[in-house]
Amino acid sequence: MLYSLYELGHMSVAPLRIAALMQSSMLRSPLNPMGDTEAGRTAAAAADLFESMTRRYRKPVWNLPTTTINDVEIGVTPKSVWSTPWCGMLHFERDPAALKAARGERVDPTVLIVAPMSGHYATLLRDTVNSFLPDHEVYVTDWADARMVPVIAGRFDLNDYIDHIMGMLRSLGPQTHVVAVCQPGPAVLAAVALMADEDDPCTPATMTIMGSPIDARKSPTAPNLLAEKRDIDWFKTNMIHTVPGLYPGAFRRVYPGFLQLASFMGMNLSRHVDAHNSYFQNLVKGDGDSADKHREFYDEYLAVMDLSEEFYIQTLVEVFQEYTLANGTMKHRGRNVDPARITKTALLTVEGENDDISGIGQTQAAHDICVNIPEQMRRDYIQPGVGHYGVFSGRRFRTEIYPRVREFMRSFHSNASRGVRKLRVVGQD
Repeated sequence: MLYSLYELGHMSVAPLRIAALMQSSMLRSPLNPMGDTEAGRTAAAAADLFESMTRRYRKPVWNLPTTTINDVEIGVTPKSVWSTPWCGMLHFERDPAALKAARGERVDPTVLIVAPMSGHYATLLRDTVNSFLPDHEVYVTDWADARMVPVIAGRFDLNDYIDHIMGMLRSLGPQTHVVAVCQPGPAVLAAVALMADEDDPCTPATMTIMGSPIDARKSPTAPNLLAEKRDIDWFKTNMIHTVPGLYPGAFRRVYPGFLQLASFMGMNLSRHVDAHNSYFQNLVKGDGDSADKHREFYDEYLAVMDLSEEFYIQTLVEVFQEYTLANGTMKHRGRNVDPARITKTALLTVEGENDDISGIGQTQAAHDICVNIPEQMRRDYIQPGVGHYGVFSGRRFRTEIYPRVREFMRSFHSNASRGVRKLRVVGQD
């Protein structure tokens, strides 16, 4: 019912949003003498603010048309090379001819960046991908919005998520490097442990885990405390709703993206209110650069996706309530998940000093459970002065974190048997 009411509210305000767009366009017209007055700029700014706060934010585009290698601009094309109804794996393919001219015969490591499936689209990692592009063959998980997946496609839970990660790593082949950003850390670690247990040749060369709840008991944050405080029935009753008939995934039970967004914004409500107030003031002053930065951030931040009920509930129980990976009781389709089986994959953990989502120590816990990775194959880094998003985006990520990740991967990368990759493409049924 809540989901339907949300959709009804959005549709009911649509005429007002259209009127606000018309008002803004009219007031900003060079033919309107009121446009350059303070009253005109204030009215136009109010209309812009109303429109931005009531808009439906769609899945953003990647907008990474080029990268630069040795001062040579290289064209980049994102291509889907592996897919199921629940996820596509994108390859950010660099122009081969320009690439050879820029770097010669150098073979770049292949990296799979596993994006969070926690409310935002994979494009939230745009800055992460952009940083990796000059030095790597970059692949990214592009998880599907559950409201867009028809019920006939079946369920999707944490076990399926782990299966997807293993499937993509096997498609990419040996000597791949995997990076887990935030939420997928436990699933990626579990996938690597299962592959190591099988002595799978496609077990990744390195595993980098960034700002992730490997053991959410350490330095618990507000989301961790909420998960502990409420029992699972409370979450099922209050957080799970049915997708309305407007979408391909009609009648699927989901954790709606708009609820997760409300939770995120509620954690720092005053900061968001101040940001929108500054946006309004900048529009009035005509500070287009500052207003554009605000739009760029919130166009991404306010675009949200739904999660399937089974994935959300299983993740909540195993990661945030029972801590099964950390305490050694996690199972995948009846198999024990034993991180101690990992012996050949190097491990790097990265945390932000001011992370208010995954507290200090939660990611470092990976070292405590991966007890058989040799000491010389381990790294840990805490970035001073950054919060959760600063772990994978922003100036300090680009200048301080990424160089460490790059050198870590290079330290454990072998060019042996690295020919042109031929991926096994998995199509949708």
